[in-house]
Amino acid sequence: MINREDELFDEQENTENQSGDLKGSNTIKDPDEWTTGDEPMTGAQHSYLKTLSDEAKEDFDETLSKSEASKRIDELQHKTGRGLDNK
Repeated sequence: MINREDELFDEQENTENQSGDLKGSNTIKDPDEWTTGDEPMTGAQHSYLKTLSDEAKEDFDETLSKSEASKRIDELQHKTGRGLDNK
């Protein structure tokens, strides 16, 4: 059985193959288009977003939806450099 929480968290990862192209890029959806995007953030998102917020010394909003959390994670990854491929 697939854990929906893990599946949603995986949507956020931008895994690259060796040529630098996004692997499975046709499956990466804009968080605004997620059918469950208005639900509360997942446990995995909560944990990672808390870590990123602490690292960036920014407030952590635990009331974000799944799609809002995804966008905030992207913002904080760019701010902290965590989770990005530093080529």
